[in-house]
Amino acid sequence: MAGAPIKLIAENRKARFAFELLDKVEAGIVLRGTEVKSLREGKLNLGDSYCDVTREGEIWLVGAHIAPYRSGNRFNVDPMRKRKLLLHRREIARLGARIRERGLTLVPTRVYLKKGLVKLEIALARGKKLHDKREAIRVRDTEREARQALSRKARH
Repeated sequence: MAGAPIKLIAENRKARFAFELLDKVEAGIVLRGTEVKSLREGKLNLGDSYCDVTREGEIWLVGAHIAPYRSGNRFNVDPMRKRKLLLHRREIARLGARIRERGLTLVPTRVYLKKGLVKLEIALARGKKLHDKREAIRVRDTEREARQALSRKARH
């Protein structure tokens, strides 16, 4: 049996550029009011968001913006509120330990629907240095130029 069909809601492309992604984990997310309806419309911005591990053994998504649902009236909630992530206690402990000992951070990489449930993929990440970012830009530009050259050649 193949994996469940996944409908991508949002992707944090900025995270791939600014961080070296090491280990990815799928987490559930606690949503309130009309947030799911807004997410189904793709009204999510992960731009400057990150995940915070608390001393109580919880992980929170901070800085994600879910736009208020058009028809939501009083059931809409604060678009920038912190949202609790759902993970097993062992996973939270493992991630927390790796963050403390190695100077890593947790960044959300994408949000998607899986079997009708909203899931968040978070990644342990290490910040890239400026020269690494320049190298990524250089590689991306050369790949784009190669694709353009091939498409021009195919047209002629």
